Amino acid sequence: MRNALILTCLAAAALSSACSSRQAYGTGQAWQQNECGKISDMQERQRCMGSASTSYDTYQRQRQDIQK
Repeated sequence: MRNALILTCLAAAALSSACSSRQAYGTGQAWQQNECGKISDMQERQRCMGSASTSYDTYQRQRQDIQK
């Protein structure tokens, strides 16, 4: 699911040059939350929503940590 989010963000950024990375991330998060809502198992849905609720700033810190 994380790969789908990354691909969605990249596609959104490529399609709209006026779209900031923060906006693209928000769009990807909204899409992922929508997909989480389709999961019938409550625990799995909550796990998915937790993952889809990561703030952009937290995402950026995690991304920078990985790149180091």
